Amino acid sequence: MGHWWYRNIVEPGKLPLLLALASFVLTFLVTRVITRLIRAGRGPFRDISPGGLHVHHVVPGVILMVVGGFIALAGGRRGFGAGAAAVLFGVGVGLVLDEFALILHLDDVYWTEQGTKSVEIVILTAALVALVLGGFLPFGVNELSPDETVDRLTVVRTVAGNFLLAVVALVKGKARIAVIGVFVPFVALFGALRLARPNSPWARRFYRKRPKARARAQVRAYRHDRRWSGLRRKVEHLIGGAPSR
Repeated sequence: MGHWWYRNIVEPGKLPLLLALASFVLTFLVTRVITRLIRAGRGPFRDISPGGLHVHHVVPGVILMVVGGFIALAGGRRGFGAGAAAVLFGVGVGLVLDEFALILHLDDVYWTEQGTKSVEIVILTAALVALVLGGFLPFGVNELSPDETVDRLTVVRTVAGNFLLAVVALVKGKARIAVIGVFVPFVALFGALRLARPNSPWARRFYRKRPKARARAQVRAYRHDRRWSGLRRKVEHLIGGAPSR
């Protein structure tokens, strides 16, 4: 385990990325717990409202991202400074993306149905960063054996091809399938081959003169949403808290 850790995390300089990902996910989870306690009126936590102005946690999040980003740019990829910058940046990203829906709508929609977009974007971001972190790229690692080089290049080719399929699924309006498909090849292929959602860029471009395809896409999207939207909302509410009615 120690050899793998050094060869794939420390030597390529991925330790700051790992620290940023861990602090990002941990900050999001802790923030959600605290906001749910505040909402329920439990514990010592309260909203920060100096002078009657409610300060959302996206504000300190932006500050931490700026500080961490500039420290990272000023330093290298190794050492205590790089690790500290990564943690600051990860904490800032966790605070900012927890209120992504607020930024998107320019309104306090944290406890509304629109607020669940924050949970979706956090899951998407964590998945993509984990993909970059887990990629056994043949760069930054010294003295690779021929077998190691072949194995790593094979992984790179597989991930690249699968990523293209995931991009097609994303253009077809299937963001969740695209994220899962980044890790599971057949899911990405499934999403790339199926009909696009009716309001996706793919449908607007390729179904414009195909009324039958548009109609089939609308029917399939309706059936899919009716079958899976309830389960998706339950998972999102379990992670981020149920919206106010």
